[in-house]
Amino acid sequence: MGFLLPLSLLVLLAVAYPGGRSARRCWAARAQSPGGSSPTLSATTAPFWVRISPNFIAVRPGSSVWLNCSSSCPLLEGSTLHTGLRRGQKLSGPSWISFQLLDVRAWSSEVHCFLTCAGVTRGATARIHAYKPPHRVILEPPVLEGREHILRCHVTHVFPVGFLVVTLQRGGRVIYSESLERFTGLDLANVTLTYKFQARPHDLWKPVTCHARLNLDGLVVGSSSAPVTLTSWAWSPASKALASTSIAAFVGILLVLGAVYLRKYLLMQSEA
Repeated sequence: MGFLLPLSLLVLLAVAYPGGRSARRCWAARAQSPGGSSPTLSATTAPFWVRISPNFIAVRPGSSVWLNCSSSCPLLEGSTLHTGLRRGQKLSGPSWISFQLLDVRAWSSEVHCFLTCAGVTRGATARIHAYKPPHRVILEPPVLEGREHILRCHVTHVFPVGFLVVTLQRGGRVIYSESLERFTGLDLANVTLTYKFQARPHDLWKPVTCHARLNLDGLVVGSSSAPVTLTSWAWSPASKALASTSIAAFVGILLVLGAVYLRKYLLMQSEA
């Protein structure tokens, strides 16, 4: 009986030992696995988002801007910026990176930011618009040439001209509007709009204004001129003939009335 008890213990140890060694190997493998024992690193295998801020910005030509790329990834492995703009300084943290872009002059630019987390790369896109609202909008006093009035509106130092709309209004109503989308230059420009029209008597003394407006994908900026007024209108040949006849008739009536009054006055003097 005493011999059987040690023998039973030896059998139990022989059976348990391989499993224990296997258990130790499994524990060691888990301890060495990148995602086995660290909850922070295991999170990197989950989906993550990438954001760029601001994702839309409008600046004056020649300005510099900062864009920030951030992510829900706790530890980024790499970052890339794709843009045609000139780059400046760069700042970064565990889950974000900021880029400076210099001398922005193109009216519209796209910036793509890509961040890599746990071998997965995701990106976000921002758009930058460069613009310059009109420095001044000047409407010249109307000039009468023949039977037409000529209005000239000057818009100075504006960009981009291709997104400019110039409108003339008389008494609050639009009388002419022109879009300059045919212009594709990348520099500040001065624009002059000339408009000819025949004024009518009811147009006199109504204020005329010139309005310049930039519409950049929903961003609207603009300026207006000081008002001018029409103080005369062109006479047509028929109108001139009618006016001359009317004036001649009026003068004739005055002469007749004057003669009658003079005759009565002389009669009264003779009787006295």
